Amino acid sequence: AIPPDSIVSRTVYQGPTLRIILFGFAAGQELSEHTSTKEAILHFLDGQAHVVLGGSEAITAAAGTVVRMRPNLAHSVYAEQPTRMLLYMIG
Repeated sequence: AIPPDSIVSRTVYQGPTLRIILFGFAAGQELSEHTSTKEAILHFLDGQAHVVLGGSEAITAAAGTVVRMRPNLAHSVYAEQPTRMLLYMIG
């Protein structure tokens, strides 16, 4: 369950070159623009979110959407509905 007005996360796998984190976003919650030094894949399980890559490329993500991001790419995620997403951090 995702509490109102919150973002929850849980690491579901941690290996030497891969980390998988499950995120749950309440509607209206946002991960503000940030970067990661690792390659990453966002896999949306349900809900709907607005993803911005590199400050300008906007994607509407729903169940089944997969977004690949190169290292150091600025990105943000805004949940328009309650949303669950897997984050795969590679490297």
